[in-house]
Amino acid sequence: MGTILYIIAVVLIIGWVLGFFVYSVGALIHILLVIAVIAVLLAIIRGSA
Repeated sequence: MGTILYIIAVVLIIGWVLGFFVYSVGALIHILLVIAVIAVLLAIIRGSA
């Protein structure tokens, strides 16, 4: 389960970076970044517990 969260986080971060530099989508870019950060935090918390 932790591996899936890392994969999702990486995909979302890549999408955020591409969206930030290539497209001008606005708030959607920041929402993707927040979701990616939350996924990483959940993976870290669940991994250490």
